[in-house]
Amino acid sequence: MYGKPRARKGCRVLDDREAAPRTAGRSGEGGAPALSRGVVALFAVACGAAVANVYFAQPLLVTMGHDLSMSPALLGAVVTLTQVGYGLGLFFLVPLGDITDRRRLVVTQLLLMGLALAAVTTARTAAALLAGMAGVGLLAVVTQTLVAYAASLAPPDRRGRVVGTVTSGVVLGILLARTASGLLADLAGWRSVYLASAALTALLALVLYRVLPRHTNTPPERLRYGRLLRSTVTLFARERLLRIRALLGLLIFAAFSILWSSLALPLSEPPYSLSHTAIGAWGLVGAAGALAATAAGRLNDRGLSGRTTGTALALLAVSWVPLAFARSSLWALLVGVILLDLAVQAVHVTNQTLIHALHPEAGSRLIGGYMVFYSAGSATGAIAATSLYAAAGWGAVCALGAAVSVLAFALWALTRGSLPDHATKVAAGAAGAAGAAD
Repeated sequence: MYGKPRARKGCRVLDDREAAPRTAGRSGEGGAPALSRGVVALFAVACGAAVANVYFAQPLLVTMGHDLSMSPALLGAVVTLTQVGYGLGLFFLVPLGDITDRRRLVVTQLLLMGLALAAVTTARTAAALLAGMAGVGLLAVVTQTLVAYAASLAPPDRRGRVVGTVTSGVVLGILLARTASGLLADLAGWRSVYLASAALTALLALVLYRVLPRHTNTPPERLRYGRLLRSTVTLFARERLLRIRALLGLLIFAAFSILWSSLALPLSEPPYSLSHTAIGAWGLVGAAGALAATAAGRLNDRGLSGRTTGTALALLAVSWVPLAFARSSLWALLVGVILLDLAVQAVHVTNQTLIHALHPEAGSRLIGGYMVFYSAGSATGAIAATSLYAAAGWGAVCALGAAVSVLAFALWALTRGSLPDHATKVAAGAAGAAGAAD
């Protein structure tokens, strides 16, 4: 279905590019441009607010554990089950964006996530908390529905920039989540974090219902749900680029999670003994990754995806050197966090831009399938880092992170010449159009 008609797919991309000026100006409601800067910014804000729910718990693990009498080993399960729920949502919910009204799907998922957040707020046992967090993770995949939605609205020559801008919102949401949750927890307890988020999520559902455009460049396909899920597997079987980029996604987010899932542990202990607010403030440092997301999107539009990926993966491996000295120097931690987050987000944007170009009409399935690997990497990194820290300390955590990062670089080096012809043509066509516009 997706692997055979290569030439026809190339024509489809050209047709979308020719139609882009008309589509970009088509109104969602009341004649407003469907892909104006304001709409793109709204996508970024919505993505950031939604994905933040997956990461609020990281600086709160110690307090949540004390409140609900959870063992240190079980604390990692809070993050892991959230990521497991996220992974299930990526496979079973995100592909629905290819066959249903994405606007309605986004609003429904946000309303249900508000209910899951309310359940976390009222949890009185470890089991109730874990179940609620799994539900939050399951529904937080609305973030990826929004990414695919934005990519479908963007003309090919601007798709990298649009995906980069929206992903910058995701990055800020992930990293500022720690700052916001730490501050709120110090002021009013950890439950206030999820109560405030439930209210914000309900408000976002209303705003998005009124503002999101009703039309996209690629209308929904007519597929039964079972066939839709099978086609996601088929895409992975046929597209080598998708498999390679998904494996890279798994490895880079394992490294990302190894750092951020365990960082609160050494920072809350002597010699630092930092408060929730101070620990959460480290998310502001990592927010530099948002800059990398936007820059990587522009580099992809210029056809520099391979060079961007290699440079970023090299920085990812190097970042663990200063991170290894974090217990004795906050300056070393600062440098390491910046390097790691810049590297991860640059590769992430590159991955999403390349795989969406393979089959734009299957954008939700491609992004969702890719992000299953992201979720698996995040979950594995979280449980491995917290368990390893308890057993062997911070040095062992950094050694694990460095090993995963070097493995990612090795995978890229061994497969760097394997970009399929039609994906190369799409990237080159977009780069040429962008150059002509400049």
